[in-house]
Amino acid sequence: MLDSFRGLCALSVVLYHLHVPQSLTELVFFRNAELFVDFFFVLSGFVLAHGYGTKHNIDLKKFLISRTFRIFPLHIAMLLVFILLELAKLLAYRNGVSFGEAPFTENRAVSEILPNLLLVQAWTDATNKLSFNYPSWSISIEYYMYLFFAALTLCGTRPRYIAWTIISASMFLALYAGSEIFTEAAMRGLSSFFAGALAYLVFVFVKNNAPPGRALTMALEPLLLVAACWLVTADIDHKSILTSLVFCCITVIFAFEQGRISDLLRTPLLTTLGKLSYSIYMTHIAVIFCVIAFSIVLQKLLGKEFSYMVGDARYLDFGNLVLNNLLVFAVLAAVILCSTFTYKHIEATGQDIGKHILKARPSPERNLAL
Repeated sequence: MLDSFRGLCALSVVLYHLHVPQSLTELVFFRNAELFVDFFFVLSGFVLAHGYGTKHNIDLKKFLISRTFRIFPLHIAMLLVFILLELAKLLAYRNGVSFGEAPFTENRAVSEILPNLLLVQAWTDATNKLSFNYPSWSISIEYYMYLFFAALTLCGTRPRYIAWTIISASMFLALYAGSEIFTEAAMRGLSSFFAGALAYLVFVFVKNNAPPGRALTMALEPLLLVAACWLVTADIDHKSILTSLVFCCITVIFAFEQGRISDLLRTPLLTTLGKLSYSIYMTHIAVIFCVIAFSIVLQKLLGKEFSYMVGDARYLDFGNLVLNNLLVFAVLAAVILCSTFTYKHIEATGQDIGKHILKARPSPERNLAL
């Protein structure tokens, strides 16, 4: 059920990156939807703590292989897509058609390919975290947090819980103080991810000692969602920290799956969106780029402006409220359709390859026999 939140957050991030005047993309809520990346971190910490956080021993090789083949196949595929798009831009540029900045410059410079390939672009100020498929900056943070989390499982349960607390609290304090001990992206990830892991411990404690009744859960679910929506749209300092903490509360309460909203989140449509969430998140910029490219070609053919820049943002505008909102829903539909394809043929295939590698690994008994 918590995966349904991933799907909804992924769609919100699509709308955050899409700019269409007189449409729902310009609502204050979606103009601040980048904060939902922190929700991804919280959910990841919660889920990993559920799967591995209380275990005394985990197979680190198995963990590494499963996480790598969960993330890298689609990441590499989309990086190749963006390199091909830059090559297409280069061809068009040489024929007098410009799509904004020159090909293979700025955030899509050749020097950014290797950091993106290795998913290290968000960990250092020497690289551009928003290069190529720029939503992958959060995947850069998340992948290496997985490895750090796995390393901490080598400690006893109490020491690892203390480590989670120290990491999360210190990173929240660093964000609050404006410290540059790590990149802001890394501090957001570390603070929210391990806060999510701690939220799982809270969930287990409450479940075992004082589980909330259905009436209380039904009351808390909408209240927490309203609080989150207010924080997302509010103009306040340290909003990322506050929303992360509210996201932790949401995760704990909804994990009980007792409220009416929890029932809604278990509907087939929302569970499907949850399943597709990683693909939605990783493919939507390419879809938006193609729509923008089409609009630029169309305006050259028809002599009417459909795309223009406002500051650093590229806007799409068909000059009509109805048409602009239809465009938004068409883009969302295209993203979901594309994500369905990439989930089936890249995500799921990559996971199957990882499972095949794990099955092919010799058992300890066989190693001893050899």
